[in-house]
Amino acid sequence: MNLSPSSNVIIQGINESPATFYAWQMRSLGTNIVAGISPGYGGTEVEGIPVFDLVDQALTQVGKIDLSLIFVHPYQVLDAAKEAIAAGIQQIIIFTPQVPPLDTIELVKAAKASNTLVLGPGSHGIMIPQQASFGTLAPQFCHPGDIGLIGTSDYLCYEVALELNQANLGQSIIVSLGKERIMGSSLLQWLKILNEDPKTSAIVCIAQQLKETEAIVSLGNNHVYNKPIIVYLAGLKTPQEKVLYDAFTIISSHLSDSIPAVDQQRQTIKKLQKAGIMVAKRLDEIPTIVKSAYQDSLKQ
Repeated sequence: MNLSPSSNVIIQGINESPATFYAWQMRSLGTNIVAGISPGYGGTEVEGIPVFDLVDQALTQVGKIDLSLIFVHPYQVLDAAKEAIAAGIQQIIIFTPQVPPLDTIELVKAAKASNTLVLGPGSHGIMIPQQASFGTLAPQFCHPGDIGLIGTSDYLCYEVALELNQANLGQSIIVSLGKERIMGSSLLQWLKILNEDPKTSAIVCIAQQLKETEAIVSLGNNHVYNKPIIVYLAGLKTPQEKVLYDAFTIISSHLSDSIPAVDQQRQTIKKLQKAGIMVAKRLDEIPTIVKSAYQDSLKQ
């Protein structure tokens, strides 16, 4: 990942109503949006941003493009992303949710073949507090600092950021992975990226499902990180989805399902702790654990 306030950014689908609003917001926060792409609208402007029909046309006019933000219809995402990849853009964020799974699979293959980093689908983007916004995250919840924050839910990211802010712990970067079942880049990839980020001293990762912790455990077991990683296990007590067909199943589920669920939670926490990962079960525990991690790193 190579993003800064000076990065040249384009918006594909800039004439879509959400993109138009967020183009204005991002520019007001210091993001260098150099062009918009919207077939049929070439030669016009949106919020003072020149619009082109094709990515190649924008490339000819503005030079190198570092990042494309995609807001097009779900069934147009694959074509838009492939167009960006063909133009040599190596960082893409897809905000559109509900992209057809087979399209996402094809996109992931194309991204891997071209060494392109894809965030999303269904992402809210990336925020570098008080420097630049590459997406739809609300800036008022983010304060500058040296803690990297990774999550799938924008609202949970805001809650964690607020807890950190109240303890005078700002963020170096906030990354919204996306909520789709198939995603362009994994949690493990972003943990490695932030581990190598010189502006990030500690990483807080929001895991909403126990299966998301498997990647974090593997990272810890392989000792491929050199920064404190704190995992906030959101929704530990949330019931798992079940399909109950008859009275017997309903009764037996109430009698037996809670026990293995609790055991699984305990096992997950033990695995994380054994791998050297710190675990927060509640929001208000996060700042305390982060400060403790800082103190431990100073002793080493």
